Amino acid sequence: MPTADRVGETLGEMTDETVGEMAGETADPERASLGAFLDLQREGLIRKLEALSDHDARRAPTASSLSLLGLVKHSALWERRWFQVIFAGRRFPGEWPEPGLPPTDVEDFRVDERDAIQQWVAYYREQIEASREICATFPLGQKCDHPEVAERDLRYVMTHMIEETARHAGHADIIRETIDGATGMGG
Repeated sequence: MPTADRVGETLGEMTDETVGEMAGETADPERASLGAFLDLQREGLIRKLEALSDHDARRAPTASSLSLLGLVKHSALWERRWFQVIFAGRRFPGEWPEPGLPPTDVEDFRVDERDAIQQWVAYYREQIEASREICATFPLGQKCDHPEVAERDLRYVMTHMIEETARHAGHADIIRETIDGATGMGG
């Protein structure tokens, strides 16, 4: 599977052909393609924070309440939840889906002066690494552990995360352009 460094090197130059070439480097091209597309979206989202202050990253400069840092925080939390909790069945005390704790989707986007770029990017990267390990370990057809989506498999989770991360990267494009005019896959 491509490494973050490899994705970072080709970010901005990534095409269907590039992803296909990366996938062709492995014995499992479907897994490699899914991983490469997911890594592309993850890195695109993270790069939207480059050269910003924590203050600017926490700002919600558009009509929505979304901020760049809130998008990364949310993406980090759900990266953990989808791969480690929903798919792999890991449990973390005090975290959803512990009985009595509702999914905190709205709260996941909220940030304040205690939230910092370095903190949330580091946490996101930790969750990405855990997700990569899971994706490398289990068959794509392996079913999810969580009972509400037990009919879904790892392939579904990877595809869903590509969709969700790309959606949030699109939100981040608009927010970053509103903050300082920066456009494209970089900051």
